[in-house]
Amino acid sequence: MKILKNQLGSVVLLGGLLFAVSICASAQQDVSPALRPPKGAQVAIVVFEDLQCPDCRRAAPLVEEAARTYKIPVVFHDFPLPFHNWSYEAAVLARYFDTRSKELGNEFRDYIFANQLEITPQNLRGYAEKFATAHKVDLPFVVDPDGKLAGLVNADRELGKSINLQHTPTLYVVSNKRSGKPFVEVVDRSQLYALIDSMMKD
Repeated sequence: MKILKNQLGSVVLLGGLLFAVSICASAQQDVSPALRPPKGAQVAIVVFEDLQCPDCRRAAPLVEEAARTYKIPVVFHDFPLPFHNWSYEAAVLARYFDTRSKELGNEFRDYIFANQLEITPQNLRGYAEKFATAHKVDLPFVVDPDGKLAGLVNADRELGKSINLQHTPTLYVVSNKRSGKPFVEVVDRSQLYALIDSMMKD
């Protein structure tokens, strides 16, 4: 009888351990791929941004500085807000410059932020043409004839919705760790460096 009780206890303990492992594995599987760093990176910054958003403009230099300081990648996602009247078109234009090089696309985004206060729906194309000319890049009259670039913007926006994004900019510090919480939202940007330090130590 005693042996049977011991065996039963072992079975219960083993079942509990398997359940705990299952819960842990499930939690890891539930982490959106958007909240993981690129392959080969331990830690990264993930940014959902709107090129017409004033706070996105203010956050951009801090994010770039942190990426340089820690030598970690930044993953940008488009999240144009419906009440902004030129941000969607600007995101599509940025995607066009991405097709030339990712560096050029990011430089265009910085250029838009730098001129954000002067840009309107009527003159956005003119700013894009000036940028293209300065970088010796042809800007076709129709930059997205088959809608592929808009599709990429839409996919990013849906990705943001899938993780219940509520505002821009939304910043995350993400890691490739498999235990604990592999990401944290940067609610207070003055804590960005501390959050990166913490994620890199874990």
